[in-house]
Amino acid sequence: MAQTDLGLKGAGLEIGLVSPQDVDATFGFGVFADLGSIAPQFMLEAYLDYWSKSEDIVGGETMVRDWALGAKGKYVFPAENTRVRPYVGAGLGLHLVKAKVSIPDTDFGGIIVPGMTVEDSMTKLGIDLGGGLTTPLSDRADFVGEFWYGIVSDLNQLSLKVGVLYRFGM
Repeated sequence: MAQTDLGLKGAGLEIGLVSPQDVDATFGFGVFADLGSIAPQFMLEAYLDYWSKSEDIVGGETMVRDWALGAKGKYVFPAENTRVRPYVGAGLGLHLVKAKVSIPDTDFGGIIVPGMTVEDSMTKLGIDLGGGLTTPLSDRADFVGEFWYGIVSDLNQLSLKVGVLYRFGM
């Protein structure tokens, strides 16, 4: 019989490389919470991730950033005689995306063409697919390595992250 063990079991920090669609790769970071299990091999996690990328373009600058808040379910593979625990998972995330293009004033031989800034903010729902592994660092801390693909309208993103999970209680 499956036993549910939900609650805040731990929290962690992670950093990694994010490769958004149509944007050069950048670093991202996040926080996450271990919310326990709905069955012995099925874990729940909540997360908040952030990345931003600015680039110079001819005569101006572009910027894209994404705050993502979501939850993931993970299936942890049974592994005997090893401290490494691999898993696969899926989840949903709410992405708060902002894009901005700034073009400064331009002087054409005494004629000043005024610059402009255009920006847009969007809220998009994304689907997360991926997996990773955990292994103990100490009695209360685990190393986490993950690979996730986020399907987000017009801004799909691939991320490779590493982090540390601090487990509460015992």
